[in-house]
Amino acid sequence: MNFTEKLGGLLPDGIDCFLVTSELNQRYLTGLNYTDGYVIVSREKSWLLADFRYIEVAKRYETDTLEVVQLENRKVNLGNIFADNKFSKVGFESNNMTVARLNGLKETFPLVDFVPVGGIIEKMREIKTPEEVENTVRAQRIAEKALDRLLTLITPEMTEIDVALELEYGMRKFGAEKPAFDTIAISGTATSMPHGVPRNVKLEKGFLTMDFGALYNGYCSDMTRTVVLGRADAEMRRMYDTVLKAQFAGLDYVAAGKTGASCDKVARDIIDNAGYKGCFGHSLGHGVGMFIHEEPRLSATFDKELPVGAIVTVEPGIYVEGKYGVRIEDMVYLAESGPVNLTNAKKELIELF
Repeated sequence: MNFTEKLGGLLPDGIDCFLVTSELNQRYLTGLNYTDGYVIVSREKSWLLADFRYIEVAKRYETDTLEVVQLENRKVNLGNIFADNKFSKVGFESNNMTVARLNGLKETFPLVDFVPVGGIIEKMREIKTPEEVENTVRAQRIAEKALDRLLTLITPEMTEIDVALELEYGMRKFGAEKPAFDTIAISGTATSMPHGVPRNVKLEKGFLTMDFGALYNGYCSDMTRTVVLGRADAEMRRMYDTVLKAQFAGLDYVAAGKTGASCDKVARDIIDNAGYKGCFGHSLGHGVGMFIHEEPRLSATFDKELPVGAIVTVEPGIYVEGKYGVRIEDMVYLAESGPVNLTNAKKELIELF
């Protein structure tokens, strides 16, 4: 069973079909990476609507249950499918669609009742198939190769932007479609900002935090490594070791069936009890898939059980404002047999220069 067929089986009662407008969800359902189109899913059949720019490629994705339609006129093409199949109640992605777009659909198709259906595809995306796991692993191996390459090239004369660009170049060189998100490469005092932006300044002595990932076949990887430029003093080592201890504890504890909140607490207690209470200001982790931040969450407010088949990050950090910070992040697959760490990059403290 493919994803469109699975979604068709999950349609709520009273809904004739589901109109998918999110480009990411369209790619998830059909495999085609394209823009400005539609996917319509019913219980018996699905339609992929793509314009002339993509139609040749789109035809390769056609199956017995997925019909490809060249999109020439939205009113005509969508209208014909609605009318021919007597679709009067059409579900839409209420988590993604703008009010303006919804109003436009209502004006174009006044006889159709558009019904909000939120989160149904996102819930599907939480549980990864073996192929999705493999794509994520491939993305992670690409990111690791890019990091290995960078560590042979980095010099004190480089800027934070240089470091980010070298990571991104390495990922593209080794097979990524593109970076999975905006690369973070920050040094010195800037490492106290969890999502700091790379600056056009020479690397500062102290910590260098790199948070980056590759996109492979539509799937993201996510990894953070912190190294030291120069030599680490006793307090820097203590902070790094505390984060690493918290991460190991989180990695040992996280598993399907445990709540996101309990996972967060295991790591957070170690950091708080080490004297850094209030310095770990984000959650322990999040789901990863076609989007870099997905459900489920490893946070103090996520009291739901983590499902078998999810991929999550475990990324504790300590940040002292105006001074520096450390974060270490791995990805974990929550298999039925137990958690599997998908990240191979080493985590012992590295001192450069």
